[in-house]
Amino acid sequence: MEMKHGIEALAALAHEGRLAIFRALVRAGPEGLAAGRLGEAVGMTGSTLSNNLAVLTRAGLTSSTRNGRSIIYAADYGRMSDLLAFLVEDCCEGSPDVCFPLSDVLSKVACCLPQRQDKTLG
Repeated sequence: MEMKHGIEALAALAHEGRLAIFRALVRAGPEGLAAGRLGEAVGMTGSTLSNNLAVLTRAGLTSSTRNGRSIIYAADYGRMSDLLAFLVEDCCEGSPDVCFPLSDVLSKVACCLPQRQDKTLG
């Protein structure tokens, strides 16, 4: 991730309401949430929700699709992964103990990671 894009994503998340929206969408999973349900979940009215979603979408952190009369918003997990990698890409430069606490964080999300299947010839 380029510095410019990392800063844009971090700036989008540096707001209590937008962070709440993004976290709600991450919890909702890839299927996302309809705008009305999302607003209820974060306690935000339509116009405020819409403005905050526009900021998150411009930063590439959310996407939307139309489903009949509803607009479904979802977190962009690829962009989230890119942002996390951007934040830690220089970690451990000669000091593994500095980044050791990250292993605790990764173990908490391990249940969400797809199981890697080694493809060995046998």
